[in-house]
Amino acid sequence: MKGQILKALRERSDYLSGETLSEQLGISRVSIWKHIRSLKKDGYVIEASPRGYRLVSSPDLLLPYEFPDLEQRIHYFPEIGSTMDAARELAKKGAEEGTIVIAEAQTHGRGRLSREWLSPEGGIYFTLVLRPRISPAYAPRINLMASVAVAATIKKLCGLKAELKWPNDVLIEGRKVCGILAEMDAETDVVNFVNVGIGINANTSVPQFEKTVTSLKDALGREISRKEFLSALLVEIERRQALLMEADLLEEWKKLSATLNKDVRIMSLGEEVIGQAIDIDATGALILKGQDGSLRTVLVGDCIHLRE
Repeated sequence: MKGQILKALRERSDYLSGETLSEQLGISRVSIWKHIRSLKKDGYVIEASPRGYRLVSSPDLLLPYEFPDLEQRIHYFPEIGSTMDAARELAKKGAEEGTIVIAEAQTHGRGRLSREWLSPEGGIYFTLVLRPRISPAYAPRINLMASVAVAATIKKLCGLKAELKWPNDVLIEGRKVCGILAEMDAETDVVNFVNVGIGINANTSVPQFEKTVTSLKDALGREISRKEFLSALLVEIERRQALLMEADLLEEWKKLSATLNKDVRIMSLGEEVIGQAIDIDATGALILKGQDGSLRTVLVGDCIHLRE
């Protein structure tokens, strides 16, 4: 109902009476007043007068009713330990495809290999529950799909060139702006679910001495609308889900790759592999060429770009 009230207020530049809202939404004027009061507590500035209500400004919070088409699928937390943990519990209980867990901040956000992902207010942190009908062998494509969607959104809304570092990082000018973590629950030949966690340094500020990380705010010199960014990103993800098993997805990733044609060191399962990254295969695994000309396929691992 809050979302419907906001939609009605945003469609009017002047005041909208409580009586009109009541008739439009089919609830009492007392209920309208209670919802307005709740919205004010959330940070919305709404003027009230004998003529009705007028929306003056909205907070840049990722509240469910800011996404009316998705509101029923969103689980929102001002602060949580980890959106990945919450999404896992929901997925195990049968949460449908497209369920989203969003947090304004995480106290125990994590990246790959259980590393800590700092998640202060101002970022965009969410986990998306997917139930793709694919073989588990092709699950790494989901990382590629999500990273391509993030890069496309950055270009579309911010006008910045984003590059992709295998397997799950998005870079701006060589600095990490987004990390992606996919966790799969599968049987031998069936994927039960894949939860895709995405953490974006949006309106956070990065210390000047930090040379490996950036944020959209620092790259642009201004803050962005996190609501607009997340809304656009979810659209890009949905579009590319349809291409998950298509060659076009891999080609798009290759064009954006900061890893291909670089000498890299991969730390994988306790083993170090060094070589030139020459391609990715159909599953999304990285193909390396060693100094002796031999080829090696790496499914997972930490990728370090070596200096040229």
